[in-house]
Amino acid sequence: MTIPSDTIPHESTQRRRETDWDNTTDSAGPIKGARVAITGGTSGLGLALVRELLRRGARVAFVARTHERVEGVAREHRGAHGIVGDISAKDDIYPIAVQVVGELGGLDVLINNASDLGPVPLAMLSDTACEDLERAFATNVIGPFRLTKALMGALAASAREGCGAVVLNISSNAAVTPYPGWGAYGASKAALHHLSRIWGEEHAADGVRFLSLDPGDMDTPMHAAAVPDADPTTLKHPETSASELADAIAHALPRRGASGAPSTTVPELEGVIR
Repeated sequence: MTIPSDTIPHESTQRRRETDWDNTTDSAGPIKGARVAITGGTSGLGLALVRELLRRGARVAFVARTHERVEGVAREHRGAHGIVGDISAKDDIYPIAVQVVGELGGLDVLINNASDLGPVPLAMLSDTACEDLERAFATNVIGPFRLTKALMGALAASAREGCGAVVLNISSNAAVTPYPGWGAYGASKAALHHLSRIWGEEHAADGVRFLSLDPGDMDTPMHAAAVPDADPTTLKHPETSASELADAIAHALPRRGASGAPSTTVPELEGVIR
């Protein structure tokens, strides 16, 4: 189900918080006008990315599982299209892909952000239920694989048209560092990171660029669930990470002139963990 913000009635008593993400600049840039899809877009880093990319003038569709939360985010963010779906569910992938392309009229940027920790509280691998491991891989690996595969035609078409195409897979330091207790999450993120590298090699000739980036330890609901006693003052704000990730996307997209047409391209970026 797609929930475009323009079709949702606004209650007169509801506080509108649009000024921050509607404050786009007049100067054309690689993100202004770009068609962007974001999974896990109703909280934490995903919500911060929705706001940051809208602020930069992108056309945004976001995906999340809960209808009420999708509706609320779409209501508060003018121009964002909310899509209800679960990327870990095979039967949801094609409807999500169809709605993304239908709402945006194509796709330039896909951000695979939705993630699952595995068992909570975190557990050693030998104590992790098979179902928890399967859920982490379904959300963190298989879901992004299926969605990227379903949207590859739209991304390749954008690249051929000179608009550029970027797939950003949100990774983690746990993908390269074997932290005890983070086995399900870390192993799944490691798999996603390597998928990104292979995809990058396979689609370099098509002009579709793949990035696998670690946004850092952030003050988000997911981090709080994983490390409930963490000091929030030691963590990054998700808005800071969203701005950094948007910069990386902008660097990977072709530069646009004042007319909005692509101009000089930038050197290809490898999918790497920062």
